[in-house]
This record gives sequence, structure tokens and C-alpha cells, in this order.
Amino acid sequence: MSTIREVAKLANVSTATVSRVLNNDTTYKITEETRSRVLQAVSQLNYKIASSAKRASRELSNTKIGCVLSVTKNKYNDPYFMSILSGVEERLLAEGLDVAFIRTGAELEEKHILLNTFGEPITGLILMETMNHDTYEFLRKKVPYIVGIDTERWEIDNVGYDHHHVASMAVRHLIDKGHTNIGYIGGSGHKGNIRESQRYRGYYSTLHAAGLSVNENWVIDCQWDEVTCIDKVNALCKSGNLPTAFFAASDLMAMAALNSLYGNGISVPDRVAVIGLSNIEMSKYSNPPLTTIHVPTKEIGIVGVELLLERIKGSTMLPKRVSLPASLVERSST
Repeated sequence: MSTIREVAKLANVSTATVSRVLNNDTTYKITEETRSRVLQAVSQLNYKIASSAKRASRELSNTKIGCVLSVTKNKYNDPYFMSILSGVEERLLAEGLDVAFIRTGAELEEKHILLNTFGEPITGLILMETMNHDTYEFLRKKVPYIVGIDTERWEIDNVGYDHHHVASMAVRHLIDKGHTNIGYIGGSGHKGNIRESQRYRGYYSTLHAAGLSVNENWVIDCQWDEVTCIDKVNALCKSGNLPTAFFAASDLMAMAALNSLYGNGISVPDRVAVIGLSNIEMSKYSNPPLTTIHVPTKEIGIVGVELLLERIKGSTMLPKRVSLPASLVERSST
């Protein structure tokens, strides 16, 4: 049996366009030439749309879903959030929907952008940023259904992973490798204090449980900026006071640290080992290939949409917090 993806590929359109043509959705303008290509592909592949899918598409025909990313610059260049977004888009496309808009948390701090973005009714929101109190309360009033991706808002559904646990996994791996002098690279995040982040707390508690201490000189707050990370690791290299291993709380920061160590003639992992977090695609191509913790980012996006659709379709359950499993990916940097 043919699939909607095969129809879309043959007609050279998106699966959302195929769904709209088959369900006579007039919300979006579709040219007659495009409609003809889709119908021809349907006929050629003998594609059949299930009646239940037709009903679901009609139920969601006027649904508009937006997305707020947790990045401050180059919003389409962060592979972690782009992978989550790909899961969001894939699941929405399966329902014949598109992402209505993509904004960053920083953009929505600008009042005119906030008002323009939500000037028209929005059904649902995938929120990857905790947001400040006033902006968040504005969103709650404007959008009926909101699902968070690792936000600290307990009154809405959230999906993500256990930050404390994965940090502990990473540090435990370094300890098992024989390291007792372990540094931390990360950012302060929404609270403005790196020591309040769950990843730092996982790092700290795991060292403490192993009878090891934290050297404050080896705790680097790079504010999730690669250039800042490189500069601070450079300074540490020049001081001659390096740990034997770093846990970087994101792969991008881990690769920035690798860049700095390489530039300073520090051998990895012989002199300093490095482990990252998230397992973004490029981490396997770093020099050396990066040991990391795999976070199922695409699946986080998919589950986020699933939760949102449940709410839109009438679920009144108490807010859910869904934590997806992570796993160690050992490569050459440790």
C-alpha cells in the first residue's frame, strides 16, 4: 500500500499539501497545477486515505501551532533545537499541519514582536524556553494549549530528559576512566546562576558521592557561547592549571573546548578527556570523535506534538512531565 510520503515525493510537494488537497482544505491557497500533480500522483500510486485520517484532518483544519526556540542568536543554526524542531514538524505534517511561526525567547522579549506574533488566534504552542513571568503569562492568556520542552513551568505539559541524571552519567563515565580532577563547562541559563542548573548539580553531586571535590577554577560558565568557551578554555590552558577531564553540558561547548585544547597543543584524551551532551550529528566528526550522552531530540519534538494534540482534542488530564531516556555514546575523546 502506498504512503502519503510516496505521494508527496512523486508530486514534488510536502505531505501537508497532499493532505490538504485530499481533504479539500481551503485554509491555504493551492494552485490548480499543484492540485493536479497531487491527484495524478494519488491515482498513479493508487493511494487510499483512511476515513479516520480524514476525520482527524477535518478536526484540525483550522489549527495553528507556533514554536518558540530557546536560543538567542542564529536561531536556525543550533543543531540541538533544530533536531527537536524536525520532530515537531514531522509529527505535525502527519496531521496535515505546518508550524505557523518560529520565534526565539529573546525575540518575544521585544514587545512589538510579541504583539505582532500573537495578533491572530493561535491554537497551540511548543515552548522550548521557560520565559520571564510577564511574557509567559501573556502567552498563557493568548494561547489555549501550550506544551513545554524542558521548561520549568509545572502547570503545563512538558517533555524532555532528566538533566541531573544525564550529567551524572557523563561524570560517572569519566570517574570510571580513572579521572579524579574533572571540570565543568556550561551556562547559567534562565536563572542566571550556573550552580542552579540541574546539569551542574548532577556534576557536583556525582563528584561528591565519589569522594571528589570541585575545583572552582575548573567550572567554566561560557553562557552557551562557543567563542566565550574557547576564550575561557584558552585562558585555563595558559594558566597551566588544567583538570584531566571536562564534562561539557552540550556538544557544541564540548567541540569548542576540543578546538581550544587542540590550539594549545593539549592532547585529547591523553592529557585531557572531554565528554559532551546531546549527540548532535556533527559530534561524530569532531577531532577526535566526541564521547557524549545521546538525547533523543527528534523524539522529544514528536512527543511534544503528541501531548499538544491530545489537549487540542479535549484531554483534561493533569499536566504531564514526560522524561525520555538517554544513553552513553563512547568515542575517542575519553
